[in-house]
Amino acid sequence: MPENHARTPEPRPDGASETPAGQTAGGPVPGPEAPDPAPAESRSAAKAAAKPAGSPVFAWLKEVATVVVIAVVLSFLIKTFLFRAFFIPSESMVNTLDVDDRIFVNLLVPEPFSLSRGDIVVFRDTKGWLPPVEEKADGPFTWVQDGLTFVGLLPDNSEQHLVKRVIGLPGDHVVCCDAGGKLTINGSAVDEPYVNPAEVPQVRNFDVVVPEGKVWVMGDNRNHSADSRAHMDSDGGFIDLDDLEGKAAVIAWPLNRITTLDNYPDVFRNVPAAP
Repeated sequence: MPENHARTPEPRPDGASETPAGQTAGGPVPGPEAPDPAPAESRSAAKAAAKPAGSPVFAWLKEVATVVVIAVVLSFLIKTFLFRAFFIPSESMVNTLDVDDRIFVNLLVPEPFSLSRGDIVVFRDTKGWLPPVEEKADGPFTWVQDGLTFVGLLPDNSEQHLVKRVIGLPGDHVVCCDAGGKLTINGSAVDEPYVNPAEVPQVRNFDVVVPEGKVWVMGDNRNHSADSRAHMDSDGGFIDLDDLEGKAAVIAWPLNRITTLDNYPDVFRNVPAAP
């Protein structure tokens, strides 16, 4: 029988040993023991300890600045595309609007949403209805006020806008007055509950047909409103649709007068369409 002896490996022709690296002929050679990996919690704690603590005041100021920037951007976008604030400088819309009321105007009327009879509108004075405004001396904080107005955080107080109620739309035939002293639109007499009840409106006769692209406007305080009736010598008293800033939607200030503004659809429900 052959003897059971361990075979001594013969040398390879290139002179290298057949014994694997790290292993002797008698078995594996133990290497240095690898250190255990540090737990994840220990590494996180070490990083947190090495990171210098930030100032709580600086963090608070950063948060406040972020909120302010977001508020300004949102206000500017809203003022540009949705709503804009104005203040009422005159008594022409009493009792509906009082002097110094702050209102928000829906900029989506008349485009893309349509205008209706009875809507209260704010429009630019391109017809010269208002007297020239004297230039005011700039104060130390005028730039702040102008900036807040620009971004929409303050109402426009340029005094170059007017606010009235739309009575006649393009094509309407508006007449004052019938035998009963009522305004008629396309031959239909209307009762006007929005007119200031403190005074009986003085009759000022007119008979107009509203051209395309224009509207006929009147103030609710009829005896104290220099509206379309008072400016018939200037483009017939009509206002261009392009001059409309939008439809007054709500009184926002003072707090005791916060309310939405009505366009009294029932008043004009039976008015026929323009011929």
